[in-house]
Amino acid sequence: MKEKTKRKKSGLLIIAGIIILVPIFWFLLIRFEGQDPEVGFELASPYLGKKAQKFSISLTDPQSGLRKVWVAMVKDGKEVVLVDTDFPSAGFFSGGKTKSHTMEIPFEPSSYQLSDGEAILRLAVWDYSWRDWWKGNRVYIEKNLIIDTRPPEIEVISSVHNLTQGGSGLVVFRTSQDAHQSGVQVGDNFFPAHAGYFQDAGIQMAYIGLGYLQGPETRIYVRAEDQAGNSAEAGINYYIRKKVFKKDKIRISDRFLNRKMPEFKALASVPPTGSSIEKFIKINRDLRRANYQQLTELVQTTAAVKYWQGAFKRMSGAANQAGFADHRVYEYKGDLIDRQVHLGIDLASVQHAPVPAANSGVIMFRGDLGIYGKAVLIDHGFGLFSMYAHLNASDVTKGQQVQRGDIIGRTGSTGLAGGDHLHFSMLVHNTFVNPIEWWDASWIKNNITAKIEAVPSAPASK
Repeated sequence: MKEKTKRKKSGLLIIAGIIILVPIFWFLLIRFEGQDPEVGFELASPYLGKKAQKFSISLTDPQSGLRKVWVAMVKDGKEVVLVDTDFPSAGFFSGGKTKSHTMEIPFEPSSYQLSDGEAILRLAVWDYSWRDWWKGNRVYIEKNLIIDTRPPEIEVISSVHNLTQGGSGLVVFRTSQDAHQSGVQVGDNFFPAHAGYFQDAGIQMAYIGLGYLQGPETRIYVRAEDQAGNSAEAGINYYIRKKVFKKDKIRISDRFLNRKMPEFKALASVPPTGSSIEKFIKINRDLRRANYQQLTELVQTTAAVKYWQGAFKRMSGAANQAGFADHRVYEYKGDLIDRQVHLGIDLASVQHAPVPAANSGVIMFRGDLGIYGKAVLIDHGFGLFSMYAHLNASDVTKGQQVQRGDIIGRTGSTGLAGGDHLHFSMLVHNTFVNPIEWWDASWIKNNITAKIEAVPSAPASK
């Protein structure tokens, strides 16, 4: 009986011990946890420029909580502490109060008198774990950086730039090797420059275009930026001739609407209900805008090759039906319903007339393009494009290289065309420009090729 009682007492002691020790072990396990703090710390670029910038750091430790964060910049043996912050404790048994924290660290090299060159950004984070003799788990990160506060250099090479409102031009300039992005600012529009034509890799050229609204007051200058965000500007000598564009009245008939609106029925942007004239207005405004957006995305990619040579070919035997930047007023049954600008030249010949490539290049797009119907877009290199719209059919494929005069399709009346014709457009980067200039051999010689030939560096490619 005594033995049984003794065993019973021993069992109770063991149970009691377990009841006492398990929470202790569980507590110690929690307090001695080995999970490192999580750190979100990525730099957009390893370059730090003259302008003040911020490092964004996110810290998380859901178990023990954050204890301390320390950030420093090291340059030429000099250590500059940017952050040295302690986070509050929630008590001896509870760890840290702060489980997550995000901070932005401002940094400007001149404020710390740090010179240009290689530097190291160091970051250390501790938590409230009892590991490492109560110092906690630690995460240590180093990032190699380059401090660069000097802007790139620009030398404008082309001397005279005579432009017409709605027209094109070319600017040739040289930048220092540290220039990461460069081009020409035309009002609020930036035209990227391209290297690769000249043997001197620092010499770049940028085709530029003036929108039909950009008159003599438009500011034009060369801009360059390095990887650290330092930018430089250089003025150019230019003159802009003002141009007044024709006004045109387009009368929309029920016959036209009944013939055309079914072509757009499947488009998501066209409402399934509503009158034909309401659908027309929606197409003429919103779809036109969407088509332009699609074109601007297509022309982001261009070859660093000058494919074209000489004057651009105009479709032979065709009469001009509408001009570039004609300001159109649309009327339906005597009421004004819309206003748009015609950004191309309409050329009418015989029905389904063959359409030649205006110059040599590569097919960038071939397919349906909303209001333009069946269309073809050709990249002539360095951001210069030609577009052929309202085609009945096309005979080319994307990526195909074509030569000046090659037949790429036949005229038609697809899209919002009222009759069989070719809508021909020229684009410089994302801007429609007047095609008449590119049909003119004298204009091309005076405004484009003469500038290229005057560069004191033989071309690396034609």
